[in-house]
Amino acid sequence: MNVSTKRVDVPDGKGAIVRKRILVATKDFRAGDVIYKEQPVVAVLDADLEGQGVYCSHCLRHISKDMAIRPETDLLNSAYCSKECQVNAKNHSQNILFGSESPLPPELLSPGQTVEVPEERRIAQEEFVKYLKSSEKSSHLLVARFIARQVAEEIAKMTPKATDLGTSNENNEYSLYDHIERLRYLESEVPQEETKSLATLFQTVLPGLDQFITDERHATLTGKMLYNAYGVTFSGGRDDKPETTLKPEDVQMTRTPYGIRRQIGTGFYTVSSYIAHSCEPSTRPSFSNGTSELHLIANHDLKEGDEITVAYVDTTQHEDEDVTQARRRRRTELARGWRFACLCDRCVREDPGKSDAADNVSVQTDESKVEDAVKRMEERQATGTPSAGEGSQVD
Repeated sequence: MNVSTKRVDVPDGKGAIVRKRILVATKDFRAGDVIYKEQPVVAVLDADLEGQGVYCSHCLRHISKDMAIRPETDLLNSAYCSKECQVNAKNHSQNILFGSESPLPPELLSPGQTVEVPEERRIAQEEFVKYLKSSEKSSHLLVARFIARQVAEEIAKMTPKATDLGTSNENNEYSLYDHIERLRYLESEVPQEETKSLATLFQTVLPGLDQFITDERHATLTGKMLYNAYGVTFSGGRDDKPETTLKPEDVQMTRTPYGIRRQIGTGFYTVSSYIAHSCEPSTRPSFSNGTSELHLIANHDLKEGDEITVAYVDTTQHEDEDVTQARRRRRTELARGWRFACLCDRCVREDPGKSDAADNVSVQTDESKVEDAVKRMEERQATGTPSAGEGSQVD
């Protein structure tokens, strides 16, 4: 994909050093070049658009009037732009979460087990959908779809002719779990009601799956989704997103240089998750084919080995802002969404010489983290101690 990951040591803003993975170019690029294209592992429409039939529930493509394909028994009232998207959605997650068929193929059913869906599964589905519709956050569905896709991937491996449900970078050497394990995340609190309803749903799909949806695991996965997800925006974005009823600190943030009010949905991408923020980014995400496929475009010429960066927030200076106000706004959004005080060259250059308190930045250090197992592995690698799986990276 013309990029690779690299481990670097960076300051955390308080005198300590944090080891991170960044993305670097593996060849030269000119400004405007497409560095790579990446399909999302999972994607969701914004909550106000799901079920409206305006955009595809799978690829997020705009659907012409009266051209939407709608499954009759779909509890989310999902709409698809094509039969292909409907089938892909069903295979990846839709049937496991909201469908009426057993996720197991006939050859994997136990003696006496039927493909009929028990009543308790339908009840659990209805309860989960009720919870989804009570919230304006799309992260609940994003996480559920990711877990369902993990389950579908494992089931596919057990079938004689396994269906290719590979990750978005088309590299099947690593599972979805391998990719997600390495990513940074923020500690987050997930309502017990959400975890309970999701665990109950998966227990009715395949007994025993609920054991993997504990409060801690669900919170960690949610933290990874929120930290790494991208906002999907077409042609500069929309201007009809409803006003939020949430407090500013509770609004779900995504990586988008256009601002979250312009996006129509959210996507989670394995490779693009490794891209760090800069207020003077070397690249930008584009969705120029009208779907959730991410095209990474070079903002300026890049040399082999240069770091790939994107803007997580709108970094432009608005007409009603001076330099200091624009700096304060973007740094506040970064602190709320990703809990770090930006130390990029632009922020340092535009520093008015006042304390960070004047920026209304609520954090003074990078609060993102990796799981303990990954941290130990990277510490061993830093000291030259061999470990299982050493040298693995996303390419």
